[in-house]
Amino acid sequence: MTDTPFCLVYVTARDRAEAEALARRAVETRLAACANVLGEIRSFYWWEGAIQNDSECALILKTRRDLFEPLKDEIVAAHSYACPCVVALPLEAGSATYLAWLGGQTRPA
Repeated sequence: MTDTPFCLVYVTARDRAEAEALARRAVETRLAACANVLGEIRSFYWWEGAIQNDSECALILKTRRDLFEPLKDEIVAAHSYACPCVVALPLEAGSATYLAWLGGQTRPA
């Protein structure tokens, strides 16, 4: 495996419509090369002193590590949550052809 300059960004949204709007925004601004809206998930978490149990929609964005901060800022600004989940996961290796495509579809450095 080879270290790559790319990452996956995991985001949760209140519903499919919001996840799709965030996905489109990330790709249109070229902060992400690709977005996958995964569909409904069930989330259990602490919020305001109580355990919550909600339906949400998961989203995975594929981008360069150097674009994570502007992508995060874009998602947070457009998100309906006061404290949205926007986290980067390292992409350690991948198909050379795919990674070249991913790099070519995002904003220039």
